[in-house]
Amino acid sequence: METAKEIKDFLTTRRAKITPDQVGLPVVGRRRVPGLRREEVALLAGVSAEYYVQIERGQVAGVSEEVLHAIAGALRLDEVETAHLFDLARAAGKAGRKQTRTPRRQVTQALQALIDAMVTAPAIVQNNYLDIVAANHLGRALYEAVYAHQPEPPNLARFIFLNDRAEETFPAWEKAADDAVALLRTAAAKPPYTKAITNLVGELATRSTEFRTRWAAHDVRAHRSGTKEFRHPAVGDLTLRFEALDVTGAPGLAVIGYTAEPDSPSQQALTLLASLAATERVESAAGMPRTTE
Repeated sequence: METAKEIKDFLTTRRAKITPDQVGLPVVGRRRVPGLRREEVALLAGVSAEYYVQIERGQVAGVSEEVLHAIAGALRLDEVETAHLFDLARAAGKAGRKQTRTPRRQVTQALQALIDAMVTAPAIVQNNYLDIVAANHLGRALYEAVYAHQPEPPNLARFIFLNDRAEETFPAWEKAADDAVALLRTAAAKPPYTKAITNLVGELATRSTEFRTRWAAHDVRAHRSGTKEFRHPAVGDLTLRFEALDVTGAPGLAVIGYTAEPDSPSQQALTLLASLAATERVESAAGMPRTTE
């Protein structure tokens, strides 16, 4: 990924989202393209138009943090978008954006024991390019379709864009797809710059028009908390809240835990799924064949 082009495309797409009236500027003359003009961003950021054009072209060597913050403010970037801009600027400041082999992020026995202790809540461990590298029994049951159609570790983005069951598994597929691409876009700008994420993006862009369209939008996102909808073949629909917690000792890994609203249909479905997962675990340990309806 060419960093200068990434900067140009990111700033251009952010600029196109802001209208003059949103930032208190008069609309003067006919506009051929949506959003702010370069000179308007420069005015709002307090820099010359020539300097902003240089920055938008990806020529950011020597650009101060103050100027980057001013541009972020002019474009009304949120916290994640601002961090992404700084990540791109740091990458451009290095002598080439050298790719490394994918670092081995080990799921320690202690981490596995921690999520296994969460017996009433599904939990997975996910890396920053959306591999599910570990799960407790309930988490594995929740993501049964993802595990069933990929070798381990299964990749959530690959399932969403390349598997026919994805829209059935995630009823709010459009949101799941948007989130997956925005998370990958965010991760791609952060060191280490690994071949794994470059290869994944290349594969998805080659095989999925839906992915290509979203990738070109340059949206970024942080995976912290929210809700996610599932449709499970054994228990039906679930709407679950999630919290993502970074693993301090293993940068790039996060534990994601899911809960349901008390006394809700989703809570009942989750309780049933936990019972089914426990039964399957006992039968598996005893060497019994899996029961089916």
